[in-house]
Amino acid sequence: MVHIPSSQVGIVVAETLTLIMGGLITYFSYKTYRRTGAPQHRWLTLGFGIITVGAILGGVLDIIVGRYFGENLLYTSVFISSTLTAVGLGVILYSLYVR
Repeated sequence: MVHIPSSQVGIVVAETLTLIMGGLITYFSYKTYRRTGAPQHRWLTLGFGIITVGAILGGVLDIIVGRYFGENLLYTSVFISSTLTAVGLGVILYSLYVR
């Protein structure tokens, strides 16, 4: 039986919640864009999608790649997640100014 550290279980739980909530926010934002056709909603959808993908990608890199390749990718996964979060927030900020 393989021992899974509790920290990895916590990461999986947090990433699952992030995927569910981020996915729902992105989905409802997209539905609003389709209903209104407003470009700011398109940008809002893209921004939340980028943030959600960044969070999930960071967790996947940290757990799966680190586990199977035996490398500690903590800094790489945090960098990727943080970068995509910053880009996503920038897109959301832009959505507030699009007319």
